Amino acid sequence: MADRPPLLVFGLGNPGPKYSQTRHNAGFLVADALAEELGASFKEESRFLSEMASVRLETRRLIVAKPQTYMNLSGRALQKLVSFYGVQPDQLLVVCDDADIPFTKVRLRAEGSCGGQNGLRSVEESLQTASYPRLRIGIGRSDEIPLDAYVLTRFSEMELVEMKLVQKRAVEIIKTWALAGMAKAQEMAAK
Repeated sequence: MADRPPLLVFGLGNPGPKYSQTRHNAGFLVADALAEELGASFKEESRFLSEMASVRLETRRLIVAKPQTYMNLSGRALQKLVSFYGVQPDQLLVVCDDADIPFTKVRLRAEGSCGGQNGLRSVEESLQTASYPRLRIGIGRSDEIPLDAYVLTRFSEMELVEMKLVQKRAVEIIKTWALAGMAKAQEMAAK
């Protein structure tokens, strides 16, 4: 079998302990769960502006990356990864939070708009297309807290318990995407 580019799972979030366990870091939480499930660990890769883990999932090589550029500059890290590994948009899965989706729900799309999500906006600017798969993790909204502040709040202890279940589900969706393709993964995500 000829070498083919790896699949790239790109979890969005903000680096550093200040942002750990915040709603905006749902993409990092899923990336962490995926790496743990597959027995991989992250290493700082400064040339890619990311923490990265490389794993084999059956016959596919999977690169899991967490950009260390802050959310609104995520595209910078992605561009370096895509260029180096020769990854095409359909070989990429961006995982991010979405305040327009109820907490604990997930949505998988093959393409779409950034929907006001600054990390996705940066990704689209970098790729020069909105045609790439994205797995959105619902974080819901607050009526009391402005959105820009809400996304930076930490999950409560009870919410973290629920997030563990969301992470597990997201990992299964990602594995299905990697091994069986987008259509099968979308079927799983829609359940």
